[in-house]
Amino acid sequence: QVQLVESGGGLVQAGGSLRLSCAASGRTFSTYAMGWFRQAPGKEREFVAAISWGSSTTAYADSVRGRFTISRDNAKNTVYLQMNSLKPEDTAIYYCATANGYSYTRLRSGVADYWGQGTQVTVSS
Repeated sequence: QVQLVESGGGLVQAGGSLRLSCAASGRTFSTYAMGWFRQAPGKEREFVAAISWGSSTTAYADSVRGRFTISRDNAKNTVYLQMNSLKPEDTAIYYCATANGYSYTRLRSGVADYWGQGTQVTVSS
């Protein structure tokens, strides 16, 4: 059974930085793409970033491109989301996710099969 556990959320001032981590278990981590999604209060969950199994390819939502960086360490079964120049509109619960099949393509399309419990990120103005 796939388990995803996020950490690293918190409260930060606008312009600040946070790094989220997601520890994965239950499947061969290095063979699947990983992604990050977020859900703000009153809004639908949205795609943030995805990374292919070998880190050769990444994708970002327009709203975070240039400020956020997704990376992974297959030796540690962990995926990261470095968030810089944070804005109040980045406030949300951030979820780690992965998918079966063509996992990278599916994640980029906003589809995931496994989710973490989420970690809260709050950016104050």
